[in-house]
Amino acid sequence: MAHKFNQPVDAAEVPRFAGHSTFMRLPAVASAEGLDIALVGIPWDGGTTNRAGARHGPREVRNQSSLMRRAHHVSGVAPFDVANVADVGDLPVNPINLLDGLARIEVAMEKIVATGALPLSVGGDHLTTLPVMRAVAKDAPVGMIHFDAHSDTNNSYFGDNPFTHGTPFRRAIEEGLLDPKRVVQIGIRGSVYDPDEHGWAKAQGIRIIYMEEFVRRGAASVMEEACGIVGSGRTYVSFDIDCIDPSMAPGTGTPEIGGFSTREAQELVRLLDGVNIVAADVVEVAPPFDLAGMTALAGATIMFELLCIMADMINKRRGTDR
Repeated sequence: MAHKFNQPVDAAEVPRFAGHSTFMRLPAVASAEGLDIALVGIPWDGGTTNRAGARHGPREVRNQSSLMRRAHHVSGVAPFDVANVADVGDLPVNPINLLDGLARIEVAMEKIVATGALPLSVGGDHLTTLPVMRAVAKDAPVGMIHFDAHSDTNNSYFGDNPFTHGTPFRRAIEEGLLDPKRVVQIGIRGSVYDPDEHGWAKAQGIRIIYMEEFVRRGAASVMEEACGIVGSGRTYVSFDIDCIDPSMAPGTGTPEIGGFSTREAQELVRLLDGVNIVAADVVEVAPPFDLAGMTALAGATIMFELLCIMADMINKRRGTDR
């Protein structure tokens, strides 16, 4: 009787850049059932307008996340002791069809959200946030704290193309996924296409805190305001790695000098304590432009910082419910 040998994954069905190690060296599971927090990869950069490569981000962040240890050295939070966390793998993507790629991400994320697990995802370019929000905010809009060099509220690129990594939050507001009066964007900087490029966002009620204002005020003041803006309502946290200065995070699609240091980025995330986080992401890690894995390491570390905040939030709620 002939042996039935294992076969390689068909690259026409699952892209070569999708796969496992695992985030934080946690178990890889097929379903988010029973999890408090689901760590998710979204290896897709169909919305990138210049330097593609963020599709490789999840795999490299997984690799660098092996350097994360069990407990946070400042807060003392040990996330794996207070929340059930696992790597649920990569969402299905389509690297050659943008609209189908968005649809696949949304459908897969809906299944995760339906289990009650909070998704903490790694992209992928920033357009990946839109289908995640479609799943998370299906029933009611959410607020957002957004760390980025760019507002990502442009209308279209290359004619009338409405879906790029520079448009997700305009689409999210138009679709009723985001409450713009509960949105704050921190670290915005760099040259723009038009002097009034951020006019639409401001007119909707988005609070934009430019890097220059952050430098004047500092992290504590800025985050006190940000947390006040989102209040106690359901909030999405989106962290674009290009908010960090390219001297410390060169591996990204649209680098902008004058950004946060990695230390400042950690401080900002730690000050999310008390926010009602329903989902979070780290996006735009592009390994082809990285040096010695430093951007992927920054992404993995910010992911761990977010994980600690989310796990502590879950643990506090359990204590209140007892």
